[in-house]
Amino acid sequence: MGCVTTERILLLNIDLVGWLATAVFLVSYFTKQPTSLRRVQGVAAGLWALYGVLIHSTPVIVANILVASVAVWSSFRTIRPSASPP
Repeated sequence: MGCVTTERILLLNIDLVGWLATAVFLVSYFTKQPTSLRRVQGVAAGLWALYGVLIHSTPVIVANILVASVAVWSSFRTIRPSASPP
């Protein structure tokens, strides 16, 4: 058995954040309500942004902060019923 180094443990933890983000995003496909869907996807994008921070990837961070922001914002906005035609 090889020696487990601190660096290896850190890399495993970073990978776990990526796998958790993947799992949460996957769960969003089973969400029935649009509001819940957006919130779950917002959480997943937040986890992906955290993963981007851990791997020092600016494009991953920025893209997922934008996605998380829009997903969460759109889950809280009220949708006005459209006017019925005359």
